[in-house]
Amino acid sequence: MNTSVECIYCILKKADDMFCQYMDNEGERLKFIKKILKELSSHDDGATAPFLTSKVMRILKDKVGVEDLFQEEKKEYNKKMLSIERDIWESIDNAEDKLLAGLKYAMVGNFIDFGAMDEVDDDILTEIIDTALEQEIDTKLYEEFREELLVAERLCYIVDNAGEVVFDKLFMKVIKELNEDIDIDIVVRGRPALNDVTVEDAVEVGLDYYGDIVQNGTDIPGTDIKRVNEETIRSMDEGNLIIAKGQGNFETLLGCGKNIYYIFLCKCDLFVEQFGMKKFEGIFMKE
Repeated sequence: MNTSVECIYCILKKADDMFCQYMDNEGERLKFIKKILKELSSHDDGATAPFLTSKVMRILKDKVGVEDLFQEEKKEYNKKMLSIERDIWESIDNAEDKLLAGLKYAMVGNFIDFGAMDEVDDDILTEIIDTALEQEIDTKLYEEFREELLVAERLCYIVDNAGEVVFDKLFMKVIKELNEDIDIDIVVRGRPALNDVTVEDAVEVGLDYYGDIVQNGTDIPGTDIKRVNEETIRSMDEGNLIIAKGQGNFETLLGCGKNIYYIFLCKCDLFVEQFGMKKFEGIFMKE
């Protein structure tokens, strides 16, 4: 998915805001912004927003001397979501269709995104979680998805954000209950990228209990198949189907032709306009 003008502005604003959190020097800020603009203008129109974000965040990391810019936020939201994990599981376990309920909770967990938003409003997050089962899912597509899962030998599950992965874990738990023989590869980022999940974040919430963790080798907040490692490509190719969580994975994978089901919340204005949906409504679609 090509980068739009709106994406460029969003990336620049995010970098500027984060720079100001670390440094209060207008001269250095101007130098930083010029360097960011030069970097953004050096790539063609085919570059995705997640790819450009990774380029910009590397410049910021070098400037402020911090490798994991969202380490505190990741730990905070992993902890918060683990504190309600039992309640969410009870809701899923008591649902008439546990797989559908698990999918909806995995979907709303995508709200915990410090890339698409400046901050995560806990009041809105609580409301979205409380009304998760009211999210609308295309019935025909869901039945196709369910049938594929029931007979699949291998699933490639590409996760997105910390905190959100607690919901992914419960979704995987349901999947394993329905198909005890399925093997799951869980793809995470290779290096810190916004508040996206790395192997440390995944292990912290116990995600490794449900599958093999695969580091994709990049710090791109998405899955760029031109740049991820061979292990990730193999996991995607060997999976009977792929679940890709979040906008970043959607933006980088859209059009690749693989058997992918995308799950995310419509969070930014560009997506609201493109999909004709309300903000924070869920999207479940197939490649």
